[in-house]
Amino acid sequence: MDSVKPLSATDLYRHCDLAQLPFNTTDDLEDIQGTIGQPRAVEAVRFGVGIQQHGFNIYAMGPSGMGKRSLVTRFFEEQAKQQPTPNDWCYVYNFERPHQPHAVSLPPGKGIEFQKDMERFVDELRSTLSAAFESDDYRARRQVIEQEVQESQEKSLEQLQQQAQAQNIAMVRTPNGLVFAPMRNGEVLSQEEFHNLPQEEREKMGAGLESFQKELQKILQQVPVIQREIRDRVNDLNKEVTRYSVGGLITELKDRYAGIPEVLEYLDNIHKDVVENARNFLSEESSDNLPDSLATAMAARAQMQQQAFLNRYQVNLIIDHHASEGAPVVYEDNPTLQNILGRVEHMAQMGAFFTDFTLIKPVALHAANNGYLVLDVRKVLQQPYTWEALKRSLQSSQIRVESVEQMFSLISTVTLEPEPIPLNVKIALLGDRNLYYTLSSVDPDFGELFKVLADFDEQMDRDNDSQLRYAQVIARMVRDDHLMPFNRMAVAR
Repeated sequence: MDSVKPLSATDLYRHCDLAQLPFNTTDDLEDIQGTIGQPRAVEAVRFGVGIQQHGFNIYAMGPSGMGKRSLVTRFFEEQAKQQPTPNDWCYVYNFERPHQPHAVSLPPGKGIEFQKDMERFVDELRSTLSAAFESDDYRARRQVIEQEVQESQEKSLEQLQQQAQAQNIAMVRTPNGLVFAPMRNGEVLSQEEFHNLPQEEREKMGAGLESFQKELQKILQQVPVIQREIRDRVNDLNKEVTRYSVGGLITELKDRYAGIPEVLEYLDNIHKDVVENARNFLSEESSDNLPDSLATAMAARAQMQQQAFLNRYQVNLIIDHHASEGAPVVYEDNPTLQNILGRVEHMAQMGAFFTDFTLIKPVALHAANNGYLVLDVRKVLQQPYTWEALKRSLQSSQIRVESVEQMFSLISTVTLEPEPIPLNVKIALLGDRNLYYTLSSVDPDFGELFKVLADFDEQMDRDNDSQLRYAQVIARMVRDDHLMPFNRMAVAR
């Protein structure tokens, strides 16, 4: 067996030819361009970015400090600049199923315009309908309707009264209502005078009284029908006035969004809904005769109800790209379940919690949709249920916002079920080797969803090119940290 040979100082030292380093200090160097070494990782990331197929997401594997995030982000940003800016997305009220808000897609920049246009529409709707229902023309037409119906009832009562007078029977108005009483010589008989009449005459008058009382009862029974007729005709008038008043506002909006069928359908639904609910825009009855505290409470309640009603015409802008150029590149530093899956917030009013579509909040997948998302896999796995939620979204190619409490049956209250938004995103997970091999062995979905492995090597050849690039890294660090420049001898060591 050969004996162990001691190593000399020459064997332990790698000589660097200073003549190969074209600088005196790092202050002479330009910033580094590209990546030092890592040819396999660079090719893998380039391949993953270039292929647009389901499941070709990237796992950047290697220890911390190897530049995984900067390399992946740089490739993503370069590719994102060449892609078109994605559409905006917003949630709007679903008039058929209010618990399932509609998701509407608009060209980039149109989302915020649509949101502001609908805010302006609500303001104009209030003033327009208030003016229409307070106009003299509306009040006159409503008064005519009420008078016509009331006059028909009064005419029936007048005819009955004339028939009764022809038989010496008077119709008398008492605190308890209308009643019939016998007459003689145009005067109503008292009870004593009536009992003093001959029996035959009393029986005849009694039969007449009973007959007319039945006829009166029939007329009075028509009062609810008459009131319903008044309400129906007034409602028809309200709808006519509302349809005419709102038509111009809706037409103006439809002209602005003529090329977006989803918005046009939504505006048609709004027009129909405003007409059907015209009574919500009428002034409330006066509460002047009520105590101050009760009147204040009723006014606050009415205002809250009207505001809740008008909220259905608002637009919840989830994804806004009016200031974007190209596809988005997002790094989510806190990948909790709600930041990945989405959330629906609640508000407390008068001791109760409520929610609506305006409280749906965007998440990382919304921000990165039709673009790129970078995540630290360790942070994802440390958050309960986040990994499963992320996989489910990638497998279904949908962003489905769900209530966490409802999902895990923590509460049984009614909540929202927003319409899913189509998902198209390229994801890069940053992690070490142990996590990669662990996920590969225990999760059968991992290999199907993250088919591209970018392996960042801890070692690289020491040659003149790598030393120069290392010196460029030091130059950038010196510049960023405001340190003194290093000379080339220090870099060579």
